[in-house]
Amino acid sequence: MSKDKEKETGKKDRSITEKTDENERMEIDEEISEKMEELSQEEQKLQNEESVNEEEEKSVEDRIIELEDEALQLKDQLLRKQADFENFKKRINKDKEDSIKYANQMILLDMVEIIDDFERAIKSSEESKDFDTFHRGIVMIENQLVSMLDKKWGLSRFNSLGELFDPEKHQAIAMEESSDCDDPKVIEDYQKGYFFHERVLRPAKVKVTQPTAAKTTDNENNA
Repeated sequence: MSKDKEKETGKKDRSITEKTDENERMEIDEEISEKMEELSQEEQKLQNEESVNEEEEKSVEDRIIELEDEALQLKDQLLRKQADFENFKKRINKDKEDSIKYANQMILLDMVEIIDDFERAIKSSEESKDFDTFHRGIVMIENQLVSMLDKKWGLSRFNSLGELFDPEKHQAIAMEESSDCDDPKVIEDYQKGYFFHERVLRPAKVKVTQPTAAKTTDNENNA
């Protein structure tokens, strides 16, 4: 009996050992499977991250290319605007030069018409030898010229004879004393003066009479 029991006990021990070994193998297999799954997941994660990084790098590269293109376009626009501005400045300077150069064009055109009148008067005098007619023609042309300059260009001639002396308008080139006047007065107009609009363009050259020294003293005493 003891031998049979020993055999049965040995079988049971072997069976237990075999089951234990099998369980251990299964556990190891499961652990290995889990580790493999983890490794697979990590590998997939790394692949996904690499894919994302590649996409990001590609996106950055594309953006850099876009920015470079935009920079080139802006540079081209800037160069064009600079060229346009230089052409604009040249055109403005040319217009300014032309304005200065031809500023007197209209008044000269008016003067040419007066010259035509002089030529006709001279030709007429050569044919008729009539001094009075020639003189009237010259006076008429002078009046026409003075009127044109006044109406169209603001140049007006003023008379000074009989006016009180005004140093702003008159240039005294001769003087004489008189007991008949109380203040300096223009008694002769040698050369006419002219206004350009409201400004004195040229003062008149005049002869002025002034009170005698004795009368001036009397006036001061009376004052």
